[in-house]
Amino acid sequence: MISLKIDNKDVKVPEGTTILEAARKVNIDIPTLCFLKEINEVGDCRMCITEVEGRRGFATSCIQKVEEGMVVHTNSPAVIEARKMILDLILSNHHRDCLTCIRNGSCELQALATKLNMTEVRYDGVKNEHEVDDSSPSIVRDFNKCILCRRCVATCKNVQKIGAIASCERGFASCVSTVGNNSLNDVNCTFCGQCIQSCPTGALHEKDSTKQVWEKLKDPNSYVVVQTAPAVRVALGEEFGMPIGTNVTGKMVTALKRLGFDKVFDTNTGADFTIMEEGTEFLKRLKEKDNLPMITSCSPGWVKYIEMNYPENLPHLSSCKSPHEMFGAIIKTYYAAKQKINPEKIYVVSVMPCVAKKFERQRDEMKENGLYDVDAVITTRELARMIKQANIEFTELKDDIFDDPMGEATGAGAIFGVTGGVMEAALRSVYEISTGKELKQINFEEVRGQEGIKRATIKIGTEQVKVVVAHGLGNAQTIMEEIKQGKADYQFVEIMACPGGCIMGGGQPIVNSKTRATVNVREKRAKAMYTIDEKSKIRKSHENPALKQIYREFLGEPGGHLAHELLHTHYEPRKKYNI
Repeated sequence: MISLKIDNKDVKVPEGTTILEAARKVNIDIPTLCFLKEINEVGDCRMCITEVEGRRGFATSCIQKVEEGMVVHTNSPAVIEARKMILDLILSNHHRDCLTCIRNGSCELQALATKLNMTEVRYDGVKNEHEVDDSSPSIVRDFNKCILCRRCVATCKNVQKIGAIASCERGFASCVSTVGNNSLNDVNCTFCGQCIQSCPTGALHEKDSTKQVWEKLKDPNSYVVVQTAPAVRVALGEEFGMPIGTNVTGKMVTALKRLGFDKVFDTNTGADFTIMEEGTEFLKRLKEKDNLPMITSCSPGWVKYIEMNYPENLPHLSSCKSPHEMFGAIIKTYYAAKQKINPEKIYVVSVMPCVAKKFERQRDEMKENGLYDVDAVITTRELARMIKQANIEFTELKDDIFDDPMGEATGAGAIFGVTGGVMEAALRSVYEISTGKELKQINFEEVRGQEGIKRATIKIGTEQVKVVVAHGLGNAQTIMEEIKQGKADYQFVEIMACPGGCIMGGGQPIVNSKTRATVNVREKRAKAMYTIDEKSKIRKSHENPALKQIYREFLGEPGGHLAHELLHTHYEPRKKYNI
């Protein structure tokens, strides 16, 4: 343990701790911009400088390790003045259109300028002018608002191991860009959106779809249906100041009905369909020893990744559509016929924790009878903006329930939002369907947790089924290499593009770097998802009465002809660069 003083407070921390970490342990706030715990710890921006007695110059607290007897000052006049100068220089080349910026109110640069009382920019001069890249269906890149913190670069390269963006040029021309400064739409970007989650400003954000949705809500000739993903309900409240991990399902449903949607359905029901189809497909492959291991296909960022990087492994991918696409197909066929509504008048909106779903929605493979399964995707953040725009006091809303007959879902559908959740939901149904026996222990703890790769062996009847769960594309790469090289000795694989799964998706509320460093956001949101599952009356997808009815009245058997036509698709090799 190392003893030191920070702003006259005695601190004792383990050897190897940085000044920044030591200060946070005693609730002393040192401002940061480029720092992102365990992802970008490089000390580039110098905003976290401090004074250390007996030393010349300033110490960069995010990389400077503590030493015995060290005396640190984090808020001396010299430190404050130096920080203001650094911030002044950053602001001098920044487009300061804060009032119309998508990150107004949640921007770390804006918050820091307020904290340091920046009422003027002394070094204002010539600014770099960059064209906004908005040609992708998922992500907008506006370098005019970039502060060169490189958090996005580190996330893309070190966590996801994609490297779609990088630092380019030198001096005043320095920027973060893609190969040849091409659009994200034309390079090896998977649209996972983790770069958005890392960005402290509005330089990266989701492509907004709220205008189209508002237009349809106003159109008397449109029947607008909304469905909400599992992970949205445990994060939406954060946009309204509620604690991280608060389950706001009831309030969310009430808000959606007040926005004017004709029907509010639960994508968890779509997740139950996915389990029925994917479980059936897996049992068939297991029996025939065909294209094993089978890999889940619920995460569109992951699907785009395998199409671009491991096309030889595509036969291992499940042919199932993702839950919201399945549900969209059901709404425009079964539900439309049941309610005697022309499918062409139905406009399906999916509220998703994921920006890659915007890309997935417009894939040609997601069409039936010339109609897209889903017509618009909005993120958790976009829904929050719509609620605020409608002047709805979210925290004061009473709870409501999803509409019938498509609002009934299971706890298994809920845990789709967490890494390992698809695997666990599938195992519950696969076990009982294949053995005809009831599970004594419904929770599969072996596939839960925050480890990047989780491996387990599950006994299903006489079979010892080896399974693997990976989250984050960096971990997916490890599994893909094992399969490619013929070293895979497992039968079932779940992969999610985002670290932690959908609860940490690119479209979820953005958590600032300080909170990310001091609060386990992933754990809190995951706990909320598992609590929903535990409190559900039905916790296995195959026991969902709404599903049973739809299969009986319309689809026939899981994996049957009509189910394959509506709920399954195919994937093909894709170029990394369309240049």
